[in-house]
Amino acid sequence: MTATVYRPEAVFRGGRLVPGGELVVGADGRVLATAPAAATVVGLPGRALFPGLVNGHSHAFQRVLRGRTEFVAAGHQSDDFWSWREAMYAAATRLDPEGVYVASRQAFVEMALAGITTVGEFHYLHHQSDGAPYVDVHELSRQVVRAARDVGLRIALLRVGYARAGFQVAPNPRQARFLEPDVDTWLSRSRELAQVFADEPLVTVGLAPHSVRAVPRAWLAELARAVPDGVVHLHVAEQPAEVKACQAEHGRTPVELLDEVGLLRARTTLVHGIHLTAHDVELLARSGATVCACPTTEANLGDGVVPADLLLRAGVPISLGSDSQATIDLLGEARLLESHLRLLRQRRAVLDSGTGRPTGLSEQLVQLATVNGSHSLGLGPQALEPGQHADFFTVDVRHPSVAGVPLEAVVFAAGAGAVREVAVQGQLIVADGRHPLAEASGVEFGRLVGALTA
Repeated sequence: MTATVYRPEAVFRGGRLVPGGELVVGADGRVLATAPAAATVVGLPGRALFPGLVNGHSHAFQRVLRGRTEFVAAGHQSDDFWSWREAMYAAATRLDPEGVYVASRQAFVEMALAGITTVGEFHYLHHQSDGAPYVDVHELSRQVVRAARDVGLRIALLRVGYARAGFQVAPNPRQARFLEPDVDTWLSRSRELAQVFADEPLVTVGLAPHSVRAVPRAWLAELARAVPDGVVHLHVAEQPAEVKACQAEHGRTPVELLDEVGLLRARTTLVHGIHLTAHDVELLARSGATVCACPTTEANLGDGVVPADLLLRAGVPISLGSDSQATIDLLGEARLLESHLRLLRQRRAVLDSGTGRPTGLSEQLVQLATVNGSHSLGLGPQALEPGQHADFFTVDVRHPSVAGVPLEAVVFAAGAGAVREVAVQGQLIVADGRHPLAEASGVEFGRLVGALTA
C-alpha cells in the first residue's frame, strides 16, 4: 500500500471543520504531515471528512431486542428498566456462540455505516446458558472480536466482572452465564484474554466490573490494587434504586464508594452517571475520571438525563455510546444529549462552551463523539493529526438532510445515508455508503431473530 491523499471539501482538524485541505495516509495506516511524491490522490468532492466516531459503550448482542420491548407486558401496570432487563436476560440465555457472532456482526455493520470506527464492547456473556464454562472459556469473547474483525472495526473489549444479582438479592438463574466464581478468576481470565489478542492491532482488552450492585466492595478494591493503571468501565448511578441500594449496603453513593476503594481515577469511565449528587460531581472532577452518556438508551429505558452541563462545567470529560442498540447513530446521540438538556433546563445551546462562535457547540459535540471516546477506551487521541491512526468518515454535504446547511452544523443535521466513506487504519470499510457484508449480515440476522422469537 502506498500513501494516499484524500481531498474532500472540508476536513475536521484541530477541533474545527476547515474548508479545503487534505488528509494524507501512509502505508502503515497513520496520518502523515505531508504527501510523498508517489502518493495516490483520491478526490472526495462534496464530502466533509471527520475523525472516526468512537462508540464508548455497547452491548452488541442486545441488537436482537430492537423494537421488541416497546409495550407494557400483560399483568404489569407500567414498564421500566427493571422489567426491560428481564426481557434482555431472556434473549441473552438463548444465544449460542454463532448467535452471538451474528448479532454482534449486525450491530457492528450498522455502526460502520453510521461512521463509527471504534467500539467499546461491554461484554458480559461468558458461559453457557446454565453457567457452565465453554471448553474455551474465551469462546464468546472470540465470537465478538471475530464479528468486529470481519466488519473492520477497531474494538476495545471490556471484559465484565459479575458476581451477584445485587445486594441481598437472591440469585437470578438468567444471570448464570454472566457470573465468575471469584475476583481472581475474573482478573486472570481477563489477563489471558489480553494475551489472546496481543498481536491484533485493532483489538485491546479492558476491565469492566458490571456495577456496584453486581460486584461487592472486595472486588472493586482488589481491582484497584491489582490493576493500578488499566482501563476500567462500569455502570454507575443509572437508576435511583441502584443508588439507594449502594447507600444501604455501603453507607455512601456509588461514586463515593469508588473513590473510597481507589477506583475513581483518570482511566475509569462511569457509564451513565445520571443520578449524581453535587459531591459526586466534585469527586469526579478531582479524579480525572470520565462519564459515558448513552442518551438513546437512557431515554428508551426511562433512566433519566445525564447532567452533562454540570459535568462539563466541572471539567469532567464526556463520551457517548449506543448501549442497548435501540438505535445506532452516534451523531444522533450527540444531538440527543443536547436536546434532552434543553428540555430539562428549558433553554437552548446548553452545552455551548461560551466562545460566541457559531461553530462552538457543533465542535464540542464532535469532541465528545471522537476524542473523548477514544480517551475513555485508552486508545489515545482521535483527531487526524500526524502519527495518529487514520480512522475517519465522510458526510455527503449534498445529501438532502444537509443541503443548504452550513458545514459547521452538519453534526446537527446529517441524516441516515449521509455517511458515505468510512476508514479504519487507512482502509476503507464503507465506500459510497455501502458495506460489503451488509446484505448477507441482515439476512442471517433476520433468521436469528426469527428463531429467537419463534
